[in-house]
Amino acid sequence: MHIDFAPPSNGTYNNAGSSRQLANYLEHEDLERMEKGIYTEGFFNLTDDNIYKSKVIKDIDTNIGQLLKTDAKFYAIHVSPSKKELQAMGNTEHEQAESMKRYIREVFIPEYAKNFNKELSTSDIKFYGKIHFSRNRSDNELNMHCHLIVSRKDQANKKKLSPTNQS
Repeated sequence: MHIDFAPPSNGTYNNAGSSRQLANYLEHEDLERMEKGIYTEGFFNLTDDNIYKSKVIKDIDTNIGQLLKTDAKFYAIHVSPSKKELQAMGNTEHEQAESMKRYIREVFIPEYAKNFNKELSTSDIKFYGKIHFSRNRSDNELNMHCHLIVSRKDQANKKKLSPTNQS
């Protein structure tokens, strides 16, 4: 899996304010696919699927206790399987999406939690994922990938978590 952290910007990935702009962006593919009658995936977290965008925004935007106005409130992470990994994840988009969600829930988030060295468990990480099936800016013919919005604070809104440093 290729994993990268989207650098903060003044646009879609501006993480010092509301997650609304990013959540809105993450639904762009759904609208195109629904118009064509093609399968879409809603937002998901550790335990639930098909979560409404309004809940994602509210949960991320209210989990900001003791953060300064200019502090990052969330991080955007991209998880992209290789061609070989994607082929092993299933034959249909639905099978591949289910495999990707399992990977995020059972492998990525547990490792993410462990790497903070703060005795965090998987259930301490507040995140929402969104599966995309195509990429307009890629030469890769297999384009399924996952976007994650991960809160800067843990589920209890007590500990600051930053994948870019140890604060």
